[in-house]
Amino acid sequence: MDSKKDFFQDVYEVVRLIPKGRVTSYGAIAKYLGTAKSSRVVGYAMNASHQQTRPVPAHRVVNRNGMLSGKHHFPSPTAMEDALKKEGILVKKDVVVDFKNLFWDPMIELEL
Repeated sequence: MDSKKDFFQDVYEVVRLIPKGRVTSYGAIAKYLGTAKSSRVVGYAMNASHQQTRPVPAHRVVNRNGMLSGKHHFPSPTAMEDALKKEGILVKKDVVVDFKNLFWDPMIELEL
């Protein structure tokens, strides 16, 4: 198996651990996986996550400012926001309201 696929699977495993009603960032996932400068690759993994057999809650991954920067990779322009709202997360102008308090940091929440 090539290393990119392994990395994508590692990303998916972390994203599957994000609790409902919480969000994290591409960079936080990259840092947790020991590749702090690869947040863009985490984004690529999120773009491809819809092809996974086991669901990946990609809607819970936003940019470092809480912006729904990946929303264009969902089935509709509002699908990402709709999924977050179903979990009680408010979004205003494509940004998670109260992002700092809803932020889930895998470095803190998960043991390495």
